[in-house]
Amino acid sequence: MNDAQPTTPAGLTGRIPPSWLVVTSIASVQVGAAVAKDLFGTVPPTAMVWLRLITSAIVLLILIRPRLTGRTRHDWLVALGYGVSLTLMNWAIYQSFARLPLGVAVTIEFLGPLLLAVAGSRRLRDIIWVVLAGAGVALLGFEPTGLDPVGVVFALIAGAGWAAYIVLSGRTGRHWQGLSGLAVASVVGAVALAAPAVAEAGPTLLQPRVLLLGAVVGLMSSVIPYSLELVALRRMPAKVFSILMSLEPAAAALAAVLLLHELLSVQQWIAIVLVVAASIGSTRSSRPRVRDRAVAGQR
Repeated sequence: MNDAQPTTPAGLTGRIPPSWLVVTSIASVQVGAAVAKDLFGTVPPTAMVWLRLITSAIVLLILIRPRLTGRTRHDWLVALGYGVSLTLMNWAIYQSFARLPLGVAVTIEFLGPLLLAVAGSRRLRDIIWVVLAGAGVALLGFEPTGLDPVGVVFALIAGAGWAAYIVLSGRTGRHWQGLSGLAVASVVGAVALAAPAVAEAGPTLLQPRVLLLGAVVGLMSSVIPYSLELVALRRMPAKVFSILMSLEPAAAALAAVLLLHELLSVQQWIAIVLVVAASIGSTRSSRPRVRDRAVAGQR
């Protein structure tokens, strides 16, 4: 019944405060995203997502060694859906990165988990958080130069994929122990994007430098943060975890400034602050049962 589990990272991170594990996870994801975007001139977005997914699949299969035999049809359908949502989320946000500043794209994408957190609520304060986040995103569209509409659409698709990923992660966790479901989902994504990635990048994918950098992005954006978040969630309240994860848009903008020199306007920073504030507010006011489900699966 039990899948094999890695002997790390809990042993290596047991003495580190869980809040630092989450902050390190956020930094790893966004630095990985910045590195990936910086390589788009060499490796197109679809091919970069494929390199990220195949790296994640290989590393997780080796470390986790999920039990594949004796699985029910429903187990495999859940893992397949999880893999589709994971692939859509990553593919769409990388397409958005190619057209929008990193911080702006992640801010728009963050509407997905935010709306999920308050879905079905009729309380006025939850509606206020949604309006606040909507105002922040709307503020992004009032820049003199405007935003690439295709990039905005891709960011919204990524947000929908993220919301679906969160919902399906809870179901996957009930059928696949630990990170074994994520390992299978990564394989699903790697297989699904293999043909488009090869068609888009061609022989470039065989260059050692490209393979190495793709592996680095996969480790920084998937393997390392997933592992750190898993350890952190075992040692801290889910609500605290969610509040820290609400810093993702600001972290993305900061990573873009430092690594890509994408300088945002004051108006764009205000928009990001509004979305972060809305996310923190919804986290603090939402019912624990809803938020616990929402944080069960992060990117």
